[in-house]
Amino acid sequence: MNNFLTLPNGFIFDRFGTMATRLLGICLYTTGTLMVAFSSSALSMLLLPALSFIAVGGILFLITNIQVGNLFGSHRSTIITLYNGAFDSSSAVFLIIKVMYEGGVSLRSSFLILSVCSVIHLLRTFFLMPNTHIPYPLPEGFTYGVNPGMSNSYNVEEIEKTRETGMTSEGEGPAETDDMPLQSDDGQQSENSGKVASFRSCVQSWFFLWHLVWLSVMQLRHYLFIGTLNPMLNRLADNDSALVSQYTNAFAFTQLFGVLCAPWNGLIMDRHKGKPLAPGETDKEADLRSSSLSLFLTSLQCLLFSICASSPLLPLQYLTFILQVLNRSFLYGGNAAFVSIAFPGVHFGKLYGLVMSLSAVVSLLQYPCFALVKGALGGDPFYVNIALTLLTLLAFIHPINIFYHCRKLTNQREDMAGGAAITLAEAKM
Repeated sequence: MNNFLTLPNGFIFDRFGTMATRLLGICLYTTGTLMVAFSSSALSMLLLPALSFIAVGGILFLITNIQVGNLFGSHRSTIITLYNGAFDSSSAVFLIIKVMYEGGVSLRSSFLILSVCSVIHLLRTFFLMPNTHIPYPLPEGFTYGVNPGMSNSYNVEEIEKTRETGMTSEGEGPAETDDMPLQSDDGQQSENSGKVASFRSCVQSWFFLWHLVWLSVMQLRHYLFIGTLNPMLNRLADNDSALVSQYTNAFAFTQLFGVLCAPWNGLIMDRHKGKPLAPGETDKEADLRSSSLSLFLTSLQCLLFSICASSPLLPLQYLTFILQVLNRSFLYGGNAAFVSIAFPGVHFGKLYGLVMSLSAVVSLLQYPCFALVKGALGGDPFYVNIALTLLTLLAFIHPINIFYHCRKLTNQREDMAGGAAITLAEAKM
C-alpha cells in the first residue's frame, strides 16, 4: 500500500499542491489511528484498513515534507535525506507505544493521543506550509505561511521554464542536456527547446530507467533479508530461542538509527555547495556530478550487506544489521534527492511516485523467492542470497552512467571554450 499508492499520491501533490495533499494525509492518518484505538478482539478486522491508512497518510506527509529541502539551499539534499531517515525510523513511535503498554498504558489511550496530535499537523499545514509548492531554486522574495503583508504567488512550472530558458540563453548548454530521453515522440533526440522536459520524456530517459533498476534491486534485497531473517537466525542459532531473541532485539534496535545515518548521504550530495562552479557549468550538472558518488557508495554498501547476509556466521549478523540500516537510509534518502536533482520540480511527485510504484512491482519477486527457499532449498536461502548478491551488481551501472554523462558534458564545455579561444585569436589576427 505504501509503495503502490505513492504514484497517485504524487499526482495529487503535483496537481493540487501541498495543502490539499497534507489535508488528505491528515484525514487518512487520523482515521487509521482512531480505528486502532477503537479496535478490539471482536473488531480485529479494523486493523488491516487502519494500518493501511496510517501507511498511506505517512507517505503523503513525506512527499510534502521533501520539498522543505528547497528552503535550505546549500543543505538541500541533507534536509531531504533527513526527512527520509525520520520516515524510516518512525517505527520508534510504535516501540514507545509497546513499552508504554507493558508499563500499563492502554493501547486505546496511546492511539487517542496520536489522534489528538494531528492538531499539530493541521497547524503546520495552515501556518507553516505553502498552499501549492516550494520552488527550487527559490525566487527572490519568496514567502509562505503566516504573513501579515501581501505575498507573491509562485507557480513552480513557470519558475522551471524561466530557469531553463535562462540557462539556454546564457549559453550554458541545452535546457534538457541533463535529462536526455531515450527517444522523443518524433523518434529523434530532444533538441534545445528551452522548455521544461515533459513527464513522458523524463520517464523515457536513461536516468529514470537506471535509477529504477538501482532502487529496485536493492529494495528487493532488503525485503528478502527481512522476510527470511527469523528462519535464518533460528537455523544459525540451532533454534536457541533466547539467542534468536537477542539477535532479533539487536536488529530492531538498529532500525531506530536510520534518522541518524540518512543525513550523511545528504552531506555527501551537498559537499560541492558553496564552491565556485567551473566555467559554463550549471548548478544541475554540479548536483548530478556530486550525486554519482552517493549512488556509488549506496550500491557498495548494499553489496557488502548482501555478502554479510549470505554468510553462515551468526556473530557476523551484527555487522549485517548495521550495514542494513545504513544502506536502507542511504537508499531511500538518495532516491528522493536524486529525483529532485535530475528532473524538473514540476514532475517531482509523479516521478517519485512512479519509481516507488514500479520498484514495488519488482519487489513482488520476493514471494517466489520465499517459496523457492521453503520448498526446493529446504529453508536454506544461501543460493538465493548468492543470486541476489550478483543481482545487486546491476546497481553500479547507474552511478557509472551519471559519472560518464557529467564527464561528457565537461569535455563538451572544454571543447567549446577551446574553439571560442581559437576563433577569438583568429579574429585578432
